[in-house]
Amino acid sequence: MSDVPPSIADLRRDYRLAELDESDVAADPLEQFDRWFQEAVRAELPEPNAMTLATIGLSGRPAARTVLLKGLEGGGFVFYTNYQSAKAREIEQAPQAALLFFWGGLERQVRIEGTLDKVSAAESDTYYRKRPLGSRIGAWASPQSQVIEARTMLEARMADFQARLGEDPPRPPHWGGYRLIADTLEFWQGRTSRLHDRIRYRLDGGRWIIERLAP
Repeated sequence: MSDVPPSIADLRRDYRLAELDESDVAADPLEQFDRWFQEAVRAELPEPNAMTLATIGLSGRPAARTVLLKGLEGGGFVFYTNYQSAKAREIEQAPQAALLFFWGGLERQVRIEGTLDKVSAAESDTYYRKRPLGSRIGAWASPQSQVIEARTMLEARMADFQARLGEDPPRPPHWGGYRLIADTLEFWQGRTSRLHDRIRYRLDGGRWIIERLAP
């Protein structure tokens, strides 16, 4: 048996688990998303709420990172971050963004595009109180996206805020949520021979248009 790993170009997989047809999807894309999301949870996929968030960088170049979906409230996709972070500065400049969920174990992905806005302070407060204590303190301690000298500086700030704020810290004013309200969603189901199923929802005049895209 050869110990030589395959080249990148030789890595491939034929998708055969399922199919996706226009007649099977919900009329509302958020309902369809919830169906697929619950299936990903039941399949015990690792971090099914992990999503790539792509924004327009301050330089004009695309910028992407993984964040965690924390709610579908208010007709949109909610996540939380430091409002002084790089992503928040990018959102402030250009509030259009895209999300990508990839559930490899189910041979599925969902692409989402739309506009971002901050959630209410009350919503941010409610979620903040649900976080583990360490995460709540960390929101105070980390100057997210800023250059720091060493991890020891971060750990010192963590200890300092822990001592000052105790067991019930308030939400930092610079930390909270965003909600992406989608106008386009694409549900992608892997199929054999790379002839994947792609069903797109497109908002047009206040109603959702459902259409199939070529793979």
